[in-house]
Amino acid sequence: MPSESGRPAASSFITAEYIEQFRRAAHQAVDWTAEYLRDPRKYPVVSQIKPGELIDALPASAPERGESYEAILQDFEKLIIPAVTHWNHPDFFAFFAISSSAPAIIGELLTAALNTNGLHWKTSPALAELEQVSLSWLRQWMGLPGDFFGIIYDTASVGSLHAIAAAREFVDPTAHARGSLGNLVLYTSDQAHSSVEKGAIALGIGQDNVRKIASDAEFRMRPEELASAIEQDIGAGRKPFCVVATIGTTSSTSVDPVPAIADICERHRLWLHADAAYAGIAAIVPERQHILKGCERAHSFLVNPMKWMFVPVDLNAFYTRYPDILRRTFSLTPEYLRTAGAEREINLMDYAIPLGRRFRALKLWMTMRYFGREGIVRILRAHMEWAQRLAGLVDAEPQFERVAPAPFSVVCFRYQGSDEENRAIAERVNESGKAYISPTVLNGRVTLRIAIGNLGTTWEDVERCWELVRATAAALSG
Repeated sequence: MPSESGRPAASSFITAEYIEQFRRAAHQAVDWTAEYLRDPRKYPVVSQIKPGELIDALPASAPERGESYEAILQDFEKLIIPAVTHWNHPDFFAFFAISSSAPAIIGELLTAALNTNGLHWKTSPALAELEQVSLSWLRQWMGLPGDFFGIIYDTASVGSLHAIAAAREFVDPTAHARGSLGNLVLYTSDQAHSSVEKGAIALGIGQDNVRKIASDAEFRMRPEELASAIEQDIGAGRKPFCVVATIGTTSSTSVDPVPAIADICERHRLWLHADAAYAGIAAIVPERQHILKGCERAHSFLVNPMKWMFVPVDLNAFYTRYPDILRRTFSLTPEYLRTAGAEREINLMDYAIPLGRRFRALKLWMTMRYFGREGIVRILRAHMEWAQRLAGLVDAEPQFERVAPAPFSVVCFRYQGSDEENRAIAERVNESGKAYISPTVLNGRVTLRIAIGNLGTTWEDVERCWELVRATAAALSG
């Protein structure tokens, strides 16, 4: 702030008063957070406000003069919290239920305090090397081989984009210089996440060059359909270059037959990317490690600790057996970013589109150390056991039918009625504020999903959600 003479003040803006105000406000924020984690059930899961209500409640312009932490935190609780849909709520069962744990929250606080930016190794050695260590730990927990190089991206969508770009480089080393060829073709299941198609669009592959391979009765990609589609495209003069297999599809959590898909990819020299964003974490449980069979043959692989490992958004763990190709795809070093290039120096900017890089590994490292493998396994086992118990309740209820296997912690089912009735059940459950579930479409029919994954969820929460669904269906039919 300028002095009275108009010249800049000589002293630091970080004064003793500034630090003391922060200390008091931070203690208050931590106390609020601790209470929130202890009992978020006092809030409705889904925000009850109307669209535009928060915008209208806040000033149209930012303040000219600074305000106190007290006023800011009061408005946080009075205005912001009512507009929050609580993903950290034990009764959040929509999409893939995620959870932010205490050690990871502390990691986020320390990350923000350090505010380090990992442009290259020299700008933050701790960031670059802890990222390698924590991803190596995670890789070992999942049973993947040591030849996988790991890097953290923000989301699985960005991870898949990088995989597709590396695949393009794999089949055509000059593609990054002159752009995509018009005849490149990508293959994935009709159950794959939309980010695969978006990645193809972003890279200029084109939506028309994405082949969605039909799935079987359990929503798994059919290898024979994949092989046939590849042969047809080769015969038509097109160039297949990449196949994306999914371990834990978004709608039904099905697992594609990766070994058979890998055989086809090796036969045609195609890049195989394995998207295990949700279900890959389940491989930490020893008896579930088989779900990643064949993934050791994939060219790239990703998993999201932010989905089912109690790390807050955002953090995607991406692995590849071909880091040289990933680096060749994205390495572009202007003079102002050149370093001496010492031995063992890893510049993560060379393996990604973004230059700036948050210290995301810190929250992953702290979470893994706090829970240990045994702690993570104990929680995952409970979630999967509860899913099996819920599946049994659905199977025993004549008015409902289960429409997909439940290999992990998601149960897909529907009311024995119309699509409109099933959508109405989901809407009424969510409007109640007592639980949040998300519908999808399987076999052309609207399907309800209950996804278990929150650290604070109990079996009683799951059971209560199921009873709410049943009561809602009875009220609609009555």
